Amino acid sequence: MAQATYHFPRGFLWGTATASHQVEGKNTNNNWWRWEQEPGRIKDGASSGLACDWWGGRWREDLDRAAEHGQNAHRLSIEWSRVQPAAGRWDEDALDYYRQIVRGVVERGMTPLVTLHHFSDPLWFTEMGGWTGEDASALFEPYVAKVVTALKEYVSLWVTINEPNVFAVSGYLFGDFPPGLTNPAKARRVVINLVRAHAAAYHTIHDIQTTARVGLAHNYHCMKPRSSSSLLDRWAASMGRHIFNHLIPVGCSSGVLRFPVWHTRIPQARNTQDFFGLNYYTRELISLDLLKPGQAFVRRSYHEDDQLSDTGFIANVPEGMFEALKWAESFRLPIIITENGIENARDDLRPRYILGHLHQVWRALNFNYPVKGYFHWTLVDNFEWERGWTQRFGLWELDIETQARSKRASADLYAEICNQNAISSSLVAKYAPELLKSMFPG
Repeated sequence: MAQATYHFPRGFLWGTATASHQVEGKNTNNNWWRWEQEPGRIKDGASSGLACDWWGGRWREDLDRAAEHGQNAHRLSIEWSRVQPAAGRWDEDALDYYRQIVRGVVERGMTPLVTLHHFSDPLWFTEMGGWTGEDASALFEPYVAKVVTALKEYVSLWVTINEPNVFAVSGYLFGDFPPGLTNPAKARRVVINLVRAHAAAYHTIHDIQTTARVGLAHNYHCMKPRSSSSLLDRWAASMGRHIFNHLIPVGCSSGVLRFPVWHTRIPQARNTQDFFGLNYYTRELISLDLLKPGQAFVRRSYHEDDQLSDTGFIANVPEGMFEALKWAESFRLPIIITENGIENARDDLRPRYILGHLHQVWRALNFNYPVKGYFHWTLVDNFEWERGWTQRFGLWELDIETQARSKRASADLYAEICNQNAISSSLVAKYAPELLKSMFPG
């Protein structure tokens, strides 16, 4: 076996990512809480409940664990419905609590990356039309200004909107997220409004904080045709890549949203990313299926040899990470991997997943791709949206009844990577020896 070490650049950000509704608990004033109360919306009839009880104060111990295990950054999000519980009304106590949290990140020697919108909306906003309304961007911008003004002492790295492509597709095309629509016209309207809101937020943040670095978090799906010889499969995969992967980030670079039938110009969105936030999880095989109108006539599957996560939601395909980074590099911006992880309660696949994907990140760095950081999803098991508690992504296991945390072996693996700023052959031999030949051929 070759003895070697793959080093990452000095100053590389190593962290984990969380989201407010998934960890805080008792976010009763947003659309997701209401959605959870409707029968059949969440797998196994689950509810977020206390989640990870961050609003009850357990963020302190979780951030302690992150810092003690070598992480030098943490990504978290702000819950809009807490900061602005009603139109025109602000909760200064909630803002102060978020100030405590981000100060806590800094005091633990970690850099905060703060997301302003991570899937959940205040009820008052949804009742005024939500993201289909003409004034959606105008309603979002004052909230952005309020939060940035309150937190700018501790935060200069901002994500405006998390995965706008997932948000629009899941809520307005596939119906898995609230409001549960399957309406292509409304999905298109939501995309336009999200890009307008991002642009408004970008300019507002820079007006308040000249040193800010602002971006989106894009979810990239590596899509391949199920049959390379099928013209229809190739067309379906190409269309999927255009609509899901390319549409929004290209729009935020060029100021033009190039929908398949017509274009929408949003000139204020041009060049509104200071860094490229990249979420990558898996590769999918795409085939055209006219029996699946609710899934845009597309069937998604994995290769027969792929290693799958517990529920079959994610395939472990590290090569897709390199493809995602190559795509992100085309935007000529610094890249931050804002999410990457796998649901795996037994923690037997996660070590392979982490090491394999980080090896591809290291490869990309050797092509001079400007990757500046990596945030693993996630720190502790949390409420996974419509999939409830059925998926366990955490480096720490959560007992939702007792709120007890139990460390998984992957937490120690990730700690060694963070502390060494590197991946060594001895580390791979310790945690995933089956990867030695492929990672350290010799």
